[in-house]
Amino acid sequence: MKYRPALSAALGLLVAGAASAQEDTYVIDTSHSSVNFSIRHFVAKTTGTFKDFEGTIAINTEDVTKSSVEATIQVPSIDTASVKRDKHLNKDDYFDTQKFPVMTFKSTKWETTDKDDEFLVTGDLTMLGVSKPVTLEVELLGMGPGRGGAQLAGWEATTEIDRTEWGLTSGAPAVGNEVEIEINIEAVKQ
Repeated sequence: MKYRPALSAALGLLVAGAASAQEDTYVIDTSHSSVNFSIRHFVAKTTGTFKDFEGTIAINTEDVTKSSVEATIQVPSIDTASVKRDKHLNKDDYFDTQKFPVMTFKSTKWETTDKDDEFLVTGDLTMLGVSKPVTLEVELLGMGPGRGGAQLAGWEATTEIDRTEWGLTSGAPAVGNEVEIEINIEAVKQ
């Protein structure tokens, strides 16, 4: 496989630390990461975040397209800067967190693009008991040393989903169907 120079250099650093390793595992540092979303409400957009999540990224140092990511989000941790709205979103007409407290993403495919350090990562998003494929546009922001000798990897991912595909239909037409998602990750090599 042919890598672009910037990615080759980053992966070269990984391989230099463990020449025989084919995979390096990074755990998401949630104190330096975020899972954000926005959705149309009448004529503007309402934003929010999920505060409780975890995940791992396994980077294949020989072929990045064989890498993988898994993440879990605790849906009751939703925060839209309105306690009243957050309580409503947890009820059965929206996320029904009594039955479905967890949302998960598990990658099924990584693809390179024509841009340095950018990938398309497809995976199954499971929400409200429904699993559907979602493709994230992912950018590797950088890899390098952190405090105390930690090795870090920084990522940004964006996508847009139609919430109705998971059965999340309440609030229409005041609430839009398209949800913009932005994920910022700092992960620590294990």
